[in-house]
Amino acid sequence: MTRTAHTFAYAASSALTGDGTDRLLGLETAGGLTPAGAEAHPRFFAGFLGEPQAAARALLAVADVAGARYFRRTERASLDPVVTANGDRLRFESFSGCCGVYARLDVLPEALLDADTGHGTTNVDVNNPLREALSRLTGDDPLYLRVGPDELAVTTLDGPVVEKKVPLPDRWLRGFAESQAITAGFDLRAELTAAEAVRYLRALPRTPSGSGAAGGPLWVVPAGRTLRPSTRPVPGAVCLPGPERLAALQRVLRQATGLRVYGPGPQGDDGAPTASAWEVALPGMRLTLTLSPEADRGFSGEGSVLEALASDTAGEDAELVSVLLAWEPRIDVADLADQSGLSAERVRAALTRLGTAGRVGYDLAEAAYFHRELPYDARRAERHNPRLVAARALLEQDAVTLDGPGTAVVASGERRYRVRESGGALSCTCQWWADYRGRRGPCKHALATRMALRAATAATPAAISPAAISPAAVTPAPATTSGDAR
Repeated sequence: MTRTAHTFAYAASSALTGDGTDRLLGLETAGGLTPAGAEAHPRFFAGFLGEPQAAARALLAVADVAGARYFRRTERASLDPVVTANGDRLRFESFSGCCGVYARLDVLPEALLDADTGHGTTNVDVNNPLREALSRLTGDDPLYLRVGPDELAVTTLDGPVVEKKVPLPDRWLRGFAESQAITAGFDLRAELTAAEAVRYLRALPRTPSGSGAAGGPLWVVPAGRTLRPSTRPVPGAVCLPGPERLAALQRVLRQATGLRVYGPGPQGDDGAPTASAWEVALPGMRLTLTLSPEADRGFSGEGSVLEALASDTAGEDAELVSVLLAWEPRIDVADLADQSGLSAERVRAALTRLGTAGRVGYDLAEAAYFHRELPYDARRAERHNPRLVAARALLEQDAVTLDGPGTAVVASGERRYRVRESGGALSCTCQWWADYRGRRGPCKHALATRMALRAATAATPAAISPAAISPAAVTPAPATTSGDAR
């Protein structure tokens, strides 16, 4: 797994100071992006929180996910949460070290008491002393929140700074893109009242206890005012992969006002696990945990964004759409289509492409994208995507031969694979396709074929006449290892 050391440089450590009516929660920021460009320590917010205890516990939940690994727990990894200011709200995001859980806290205008909020994205320091102080916070006394350095600190930023050096895996960056692309296809599947939400979530296991019957995935089905377990994806069911991964929600149950559960559309009969999202409603806030399809399976390998990455048109459209973004808390696809002159479908593809660079996220509650700019070299997520790199290598090696409408033969190593298009989707004779049948995105052979088909469509008729391959020359593809097939 490719990773580099990333350094967070803070002007000071975040801290909770004072008591009673003079409490100040100062969250320090590292380098980030704002409408004015890159800033070493951007300042996004200063004002009172309407629900201080709920906000403190929800922020701790986001930090819990950032410091957790739900798979291979012996390894520790913690990345400070990302905060985005969208002009009227603050969004705190994190990913677990295993890349299987995405957490986001949306602090909405009503919880910020209509105080001025800036625009931009950065990391915030959430250190152990701060966690301990926040966990001891009780009562509803006013809490003043400052995101970024105070006015005095702005004049002394050339002094000593607090630095954290952490590994930044490429798969962590890809996870942001994949989770956004996957949840954009979710719908609301169940909604529980505060009492039922607390009762249900408290009953979930907090340690790994296996999946459903016979080791299969666990599913839940709306039943009256609550959820009942199911061993198979019956109509209306939502997958609950690794219920112990919802443990961070325990912090906010006292303040919860409801629970919403999101999942993809109707599933097939194979009972394959799927991702799901669990949103706890809080006064003026939303805390959402999105779970990957399996506890030992991170979002980074889901392949939902590969088609967008492989499309030259989406890349050009993304450049056009990107200049129209203005840190909006809600991106309206129809408005972008009008402004850009693109169809709504092409705008959505462009937003998916921008998501791979960390430039947009997706808000399930509002069924809309939002603008952010991750303070990393997010292009690494594209450069080091294994299947995309492998597909481009196949094209460079002239390994793709188009031999009919929507069909191709791809030479990979000593073997030949047949790729066919049906209903806009591509299938392949490789082991990857046999194992996942498109549930984790295209294999490298299908991806290379898609790029070749697009190039052929854009070329002149004389330039795209492929050399036909006789049926005898195409041998059935024997079973291969998934490493080659991907």
